[in-house]
Amino acid sequence: MFALKLRRDWIHGWLLLLPAMVFLFAFTHIPAITSLINSFYSTPRGRRPAKFLELSNYERMFDDPVFWKVLVNNLWFALGTIPLSIALAIAMALWVNSKLAGRGFVRMAYFTPTVLPLIAVANIWLFFYTPGFGLFDQVFSGLFGWSSSNWLGNPDTALNAIIVVTIWKEAGFFMIFYLAALQSIPLSLIEAAQIEGAGRWTIFRRITFPLLMPTTLFVLINAVINSFRLVDHIFILTDGGPDNASSLLLFYIYEVAFRFWDTGYAATLTVALLVLLSALAIGQFFLFDRKVHYK
Repeated sequence: MFALKLRRDWIHGWLLLLPAMVFLFAFTHIPAITSLINSFYSTPRGRRPAKFLELSNYERMFDDPVFWKVLVNNLWFALGTIPLSIALAIAMALWVNSKLAGRGFVRMAYFTPTVLPLIAVANIWLFFYTPGFGLFDQVFSGLFGWSSSNWLGNPDTALNAIIVVTIWKEAGFFMIFYLAALQSIPLSLIEAAQIEGAGRWTIFRRITFPLLMPTTLFVLINAVINSFRLVDHIFILTDGGPDNASSLLLFYIYEVAFRFWDTGYAATLTVALLVLLSALAIGQFFLFDRKVHYK
């Protein structure tokens, strides 16, 4: 009887997991395997079938200057968005977790950018950045007498402008996770530290932040993935220009696949992106495992 019940529980558990597994394989694993296979073939055109190219697509990728440029752009984009988004999210979570007048309204205000559609966010910031009559030019020229600046059309500022939009969009989302983690920290630990004479910074550094490390690991992995999957903002704000100065890796894959219609090379770039993300995710788990679980 016990073995029969155990088997029923096992079958019941797998049946509960089945819908999620079907979607996971259909939209994650199968496309990844298909991209890996297609990366060794040319792009079929009309009646001409795809031809096996061995490693030619990968050789082309390593010799592609645009690939290296967008990869460097993406790394700079990740370095610009991830630390600032997480730091801002922690600061906002600490602020709205304290005894604050109108705390519910402040939480809603911080979280509002997260629920806005990506295209709507890009159009809002497009109004801010537009030369001549944009909000930034109006404020800076009125207060400081600065001349008009083409924030999105200048190769030196285009990517940084998108970094600002991304931080504004993501910090409120990460704040929710930190707020939930802060509310799960026992107040007795904070009170004991206060009795011992510890200040706010000491409490945060010695108690609060170490207990937030599991949440930080979760947020960090999501932030890394988000930094390599941005397309919408670039599509509306800069379209990858000028001269690929604001183009990122996933946007370049979109261009190669759907503008240049080179699906074989796009599959190769996709494989490179998947390998990069997998390496970063695995590296984060190994680097932060000890700090998260206090081994």
